[in-house]
Amino acid sequence: MLAGGTRGLRLFFLLMIILTNDDGFYAAGLQSMWRELSPLTEVLIVAPESEQSAVGHAITLAQPLKAHAVKDQEHGLIGYAVTGTPADCVKIAVTELLEEPPDLVVSGVNHGGNMGTSIIYSGTVSAATEAATMGLPAIAVSLDSWESRDFSVATEFIRKLYPLVIEKGLPEGVSLNVNIPAVPRDQIQGVAVTRQGKSRVIEKFDKRVDPRNNIYYWLAGEMVFMEVEAGTDCEMVRENYISVTPIHYDLTRHDALERIRDWKLEF
Repeated sequence: MLAGGTRGLRLFFLLMIILTNDDGFYAAGLQSMWRELSPLTEVLIVAPESEQSAVGHAITLAQPLKAHAVKDQEHGLIGYAVTGTPADCVKIAVTELLEEPPDLVVSGVNHGGNMGTSIIYSGTVSAATEAATMGLPAIAVSLDSWESRDFSVATEFIRKLYPLVIEKGLPEGVSLNVNIPAVPRDQIQGVAVTRQGKSRVIEKFDKRVDPRNNIYYWLAGEMVFMEVEAGTDCEMVRENYISVTPIHYDLTRHDALERIRDWKLEF
């Protein structure tokens, strides 16, 4: 990592950004983000070697991690492909692969939205959350589509957002969860700072039989919108706003503490 210089110079020239995701090192969204940011500042990809979608905040304990250096002729070292989860990638980047902590972690662009209760399962969001637990500013960004390959709105928005995150800072333990509508840029209605919604994926299993007559199940499902008021991530993305949601790893429901204490629990 480059060192020295004034804060202003660091803001625009000497930042170190770690890119990660849960779709894998060679995913189109991650590579699009690298192409957007690498001409502007120092960027290193530290991402899973293979797809790790919906692994949540899992970390690897029962087997070793390997970080394979990935280089190309034009840029030299562009990053490391890690045999682990998105949270693993952030941990190993900060503690082993870099001499100094990065200035920012960006996770994505993820293929498929991460809104409502689905963020609990998201490896992309968990990478940003892991960074926040380590005291680093972090942004998770997802495109609300499984089909679209146009990540340009997402990458351009992060290019505008990340200097603000560095300059303004985030509250302790907070990361930003960004969701981008999968529409042309002229249909984007604006940017909304939102809260996490209650919409969720209603799961179902497709029951199938393999060629040897063994039964197996394939998890499927679809997002069901359950919002009753405006201002949530799901609702605003559905209205073609870019959603920016500050999230925190503290899962305590603080307003329920006194209610549970009133139970007078004993052992």
